[in-house]
Amino acid sequence: METRVALIGIIVENSDAVEKINAILHENAQYILGRMGIPYREKKVNIISIAIDAPQDIISSISGKIGRLPGVSTKTAYSAI
Repeated sequence: METRVALIGIIVENSDAVEKINAILHENAQYILGRMGIPYREKKVNIISIAIDAPQDIISSISGKIGRLPGVSTKTAYSAI
């Protein structure tokens, strides 16, 4: 199956969602190239970026599942290749 390289940007405003985010990412660990998390304590927000190489439907599923969590928003950027 053809894969795409993408970056999923995640903003977490509800710290209760972090465990669920980690579970979703763990379920899809075979596709994840790298992950960076930045706690922005002054604003009480966490910023997470996920580099991923996966089929389009998997990327959409991961982003959608995470984005539907309360207090969490996501955006996905895809490479041209």
